[in-house]
Amino acid sequence: MATADQVKALVRSHADGDDTQFYSVAMQVAARAARSGQGRFGQELKQLIDEVRKRQPTTRGKLVPVTQPRGELAGLLSAAYPSTRLADMVLEPHVCERLNRVITEQRQQDQLSAHGFTPLRRLLLIGPPGTGKTMTAGALAGELNLPLFMIRLDGLITKFMGETAAKLRLVFDALSETRGVYLFDEVDALAGERARSNDVGEIRRVLNSFLQFLEQDQSESLLVAGTNHPQLLDRAMFRRFDEVIEYPLPSPEIVREIVRNRLAVVKLARIVWGQVASAAEGLSHAEITLAAERAAKDAILNGRGAVTTHALVVALRERQSEPS
Repeated sequence: MATADQVKALVRSHADGDDTQFYSVAMQVAARAARSGQGRFGQELKQLIDEVRKRQPTTRGKLVPVTQPRGELAGLLSAAYPSTRLADMVLEPHVCERLNRVITEQRQQDQLSAHGFTPLRRLLLIGPPGTGKTMTAGALAGELNLPLFMIRLDGLITKFMGETAAKLRLVFDALSETRGVYLFDEVDALAGERARSNDVGEIRRVLNSFLQFLEQDQSESLLVAGTNHPQLLDRAMFRRFDEVIEYPLPSPEIVREIVRNRLAVVKLARIVWGQVASAAEGLSHAEITLAAERAAKDAILNGRGAVTTHALVVALRERQSEPS
């Protein structure tokens, strides 16, 4: 059944007219019910939510003046309107706390502005692949009801470095013109250490341009940069961001939450979580999710009826043995 916090969140989102948050919390209640043995109620609640969502007209296209980048920007940005929320993710508590702080400041930016402060809006996310950095950008967009613009590095970086700097300016102009969440994924491709001896002068000039654009950016958009290799970043990059958030590999507690959340709609046998955590050591959130799905599919197709500890451990070890 719903927790006290979930009930409060349902009432608050209903009062605010925030349908997306209301449905997100309701889906959490359905998943929690399924995990606690109320599978029928959980499934009925999920079906009801899906039916109501389908009947509601979408208004997302009216959120911003430009729904899709046009002209030269079309080759530099791809736009989406994510419905993901932070509640849909399983993250370490300290990561959730810092992201919630960003959302709170963004939602109350008028109050901060009245006192001469600006909200957190430039985030650098670092950590191994598959730990939730890219999904976080989508969740921030979903929480703030903003479009997500992903910068396409294949269109941005050319063999003519002067063109790259000019295209960067177009992207930063877009930040000012259309408020949204702008994601620079694998930002180390643009912001590598300037002191590396194998870099040519033009590449360093692109980095200098990028740093300058970051410094001058006064837009209301959120700029999110992600990297799997923070050691490659130029040190000056870190000073250009309001928050640097590290995404670690999941702890045993987070492993358990990932598996339980992903398998909320199937039956679990009596799971020995210590064995599951041991088999998952060193795997990312995404890899654990894929392993849980594999175990669930095998249970369904083989008619076993429930996912067992053995099935989860086997699936996790298979992920361990695959080349990275």
